[in-house]
Amino acid sequence: MDSTKVLDVKGLACPMPVVKVKKEMDTLNEGDILEVHVTDKGAKADLPAWGKSSGHELLQNTEEDGVLKFWFKKS
Repeated sequence: MDSTKVLDVKGLACPMPVVKVKKEMDTLNEGDILEVHVTDKGAKADLPAWGKSSGHELLQNTEEDGVLKFWFKKS
C-alpha cells in the first residue's frame, strides 16, 4: 500500500500513539494515507476506535514481529 507518510511510534504507551497520530493527521491532506507503526498492544483497540470517532478510515491493520501496523486514510 502506498503511504503518504509513515509515523513510527514504537515504544510509546497509550494514549501517546493516538495523540501522535492525531497530530500527524492534522498535517495531511484529504485522501492522504498515514502508515503507523506501534508496539503498545493497547493500540489494537485504541487506534481503530480513534479512527471511527474521528472519521478517518482504517484501511488495513497487521501485526508483524510484535509491531502493529495501521493505515489510515484522512477524510
